Amino acid sequence: MNMINPNKLHHSKWTAVEPLNKEKHFIVTKLLRDEEENVVDVVIEAIHSHRETTLPWQELKNPSAWKIGWK
Repeated sequence: MNMINPNKLHHSKWTAVEPLNKEKHFIVTKLLRDEEENVVDVVIEAIHSHRETTLPWQELKNPSAWKIGWK
């Protein structure tokens, strides 16, 4: 399991193990927080197409779906 501090995810780089829409490299562009300022979701942007996707930040902890950095 990837160890992640949700408050340090902004501008972090990720590689999808299974490419999404032929997109493999992503960067976290926004942290979406609740009323208590806890991170609940992240917005990731594909590097080549600039397509944005929102997902729960906990999904990035799954090593069978995401790798830290661009590989």
